[in-house]
Amino acid sequence: MKVMKDFSPRKPAGWLVLAVLAISMLSGCTWMGGDDTDGGIKTAEADKPVQRYTGEMSQAVSLAYTTSRNLALTFNGMADVQTMDKLFDQLDALGIKATFFLPGMRVAEEPDIARQILSRGHEIENNTLNAVDMSRMDYGQIYKEIHLANDVIRKQTGVTPKFVRTQTGAISDDIRLAAAQSGQQAVISYSLFLHNWKAETPQQKKNYIRKYINRGGIVAIDLAENRTLNESVNLIAAEASAAGYHFVTLDKLVATGGVRKPADTVQGYQAAKYNADYAKADYNLVYSHKTAKKEIALTFDDWGTDETITKLLDILDQYHVKGTFFLRADGVEKNPNLARAIAQAGHDVGNHTYSHPVLTKLSVKQLQDEVVKAHRIITDAIQQQPAMLFRPPTGDIDDRTARIIAAAGYRNIVDFDIDPNDWNRERTASQIVNSVIQQSHSGGIILLHSLDDTHTAEALPGIIQNLRKQGYTFVKLSDWISDDGNPSGKER
Repeated sequence: MKVMKDFSPRKPAGWLVLAVLAISMLSGCTWMGGDDTDGGIKTAEADKPVQRYTGEMSQAVSLAYTTSRNLALTFNGMADVQTMDKLFDQLDALGIKATFFLPGMRVAEEPDIARQILSRGHEIENNTLNAVDMSRMDYGQIYKEIHLANDVIRKQTGVTPKFVRTQTGAISDDIRLAAAQSGQQAVISYSLFLHNWKAETPQQKKNYIRKYINRGGIVAIDLAENRTLNESVNLIAAEASAAGYHFVTLDKLVATGGVRKPADTVQGYQAAKYNADYAKADYNLVYSHKTAKKEIALTFDDWGTDETITKLLDILDQYHVKGTFFLRADGVEKNPNLARAIAQAGHDVGNHTYSHPVLTKLSVKQLQDEVVKAHRIITDAIQQQPAMLFRPPTGDIDDRTARIIAAAGYRNIVDFDIDPNDWNRERTASQIVNSVIQQSHSGGIILLHSLDDTHTAEALPGIIQNLRKQGYTFVKLSDWISDDGNPSGKER
């Protein structure tokens, strides 16, 4: 039998074996043993095969589906007393309540540490009995690893775990079934497993963690593996604070999450389809909008981290402005909650391809792959049909490309006529503001970006304030453009 290694202080092996066996017997279960040379304990009951569960599987969760500005910090394992005390004090100083996935064997060995986790306001969950890789185990072994860990944790702490995580965070149908049979609500993986740093600079570390500070995110650290525990926790806390996000225990995070409908059942999922017959496809290519009103549209291209996009959303909300976001779907695929937050805030969500290629160089299939794949990912993320508006990367478009896009379902192709080049990190906020003001006119479409490390968010309040002083009101592109819009050609 494999047990967790390199922990100290350790009680005599005989004590631990007897303790776990006693707990198992008291709960009416038996401890799964290996062969005799491993020190395993075999009984007639332990040798009985476990009947495979036929009910519904436990949920598989690597990200809570929520737009709340919360995420969970989780730890695998249980370190020595000194390390744990230092970690508890650090978490207290940072105002973080965390979730600890504990191996049953470690809880049996040092139950006082497990109880202290609870007394400090943190959550305890199941890390299986031995925190081993279960990928090669049969169903009965998997069940016993989960079930007996539950028994130990419940007996020693009075807590019945709701969730289970394997050593690696791997999830399989057998693990989900065994977890359900053991009464677990969900099998938990992670959105970020933070391993040891190598030779990264402080800025590289910051940028790496920033990518994974997501709404509904689940951050995991292994207490036996991580050699820079306190540095890692401080970095995670700092990036969450920069995004305006808060840590909650996993049970609270999962409770706020919704259930995503299967993508192909979401209304509008089939609105974009492959269609090679494009020669006569009709399209509406828009650079600006004809209007006698003093209206203007803010649009944002590409994708960024939560820190960047949440700042943009907060500024727009502060000034009661709605805009249009053209999303790069390879980013949405990794972070669907952020796309959903944009849609829930009342903004248009449009299509900016999957991987941001130069469209005029693509074959029909390659181009429609970019459009249709992006549409389906975005629809799945926001759980509704997006605005059927397409923006070509770099704004580069020709007649053939436009017809191919229109044939796939995106008839309205929206470019721009006000471009302050805000994507350039050397452009200051004042330069961006001044450029927008100088180019603005009624019906103008302003191109901005949701990229990291630019000055767009810094410039946005000045753009809104100055244009309002000039009498402009802000509109979404869907206020101007509908599916029965103009015929092929440019709208000026």
